[in-house]
Amino acid sequence: MLNITFIDAEGKAHDLEAKEGMSVLEVARDNGFDLEGACEGAMACSTCHVIADPIWFAKLPPATEEEEDMLDLAYDVRETSRLGCQIVLTPALDGLVVTLPAQHYNLVGA
Repeated sequence: MLNITFIDAEGKAHDLEAKEGMSVLEVARDNGFDLEGACEGAMACSTCHVIADPIWFAKLPPATEEEEDMLDLAYDVRETSRLGCQIVLTPALDGLVVTLPAQHYNLVGA
């Protein structure tokens, strides 16, 4: 099992365990966090936007151009923003810390 910390919109840290190979979106959903993922991880929306802790951001694989395009549609994008569906947990990411934005824009089907 790997460790991941979600910081909610109120700033409270939630330390969780997750299986290797799960996406941040899957872990969030499995633990009751409001991370929509309206496109079911197909990278066709930005509703699984998370903000990676700067130390961890540097350890993530680079975002693709498609992911960066989707992040342009996200609410409160930061320098370390990523789509949760695109972050897959590996042993190198054991201890990952991400912050959940206060809200998301859902443009799927709009």
